[in-house]
Amino acid sequence: MSAPTHRLTPDDLLPAVQGVLESETDLIANLANISALVFEALPDLNWAGFYLLRQGELVLGPFQGRVACTRIPLGKGVCGTVAQNRTTLVVPDVHLFPGHIACDAASASEIVVPLLVHGQLVGVLDLDSPRPNRFSPADQILLEQIVAHLAATLAASQGVENGSL
Repeated sequence: MSAPTHRLTPDDLLPAVQGVLESETDLIANLANISALVFEALPDLNWAGFYLLRQGELVLGPFQGRVACTRIPLGKGVCGTVAQNRTTLVVPDVHLFPGHIACDAASASEIVVPLLVHGQLVGVLDLDSPRPNRFSPADQILLEQIVAHLAATLAASQGVENGSL
């Protein structure tokens, strides 16, 4: 897929992600490009990226934004809670979330979507914003659609074990 020639909007995001997934099979390349597309298309983000499940904990994957926490235990913080419960979580004010892990003190709200393939956790998509209450129900639907396309592509491929998507 070639780079877009204009600034992406939220309406452009899902088709752009589909284009990435149709033209590339490498896991890291796809996660990196999806992170970049999300970061560019959605306003008021200070971080967008993936954590991948590795040996019982979440390990930092491709992302856009400031330096991030490298490892997150399951059940800890927003990402670890989503990984443990396997359901999307929207946090309007991270400072009120019990056990929030502050990788970037500027973050005020967060949304995390689990990446499940055949019911098994592969990782999570994590977005942070410096704006409280940043993430709407429409954002949640869009991000869940993106992750569903990613999961379907992963399920149809040889899998994450050999680094392909």
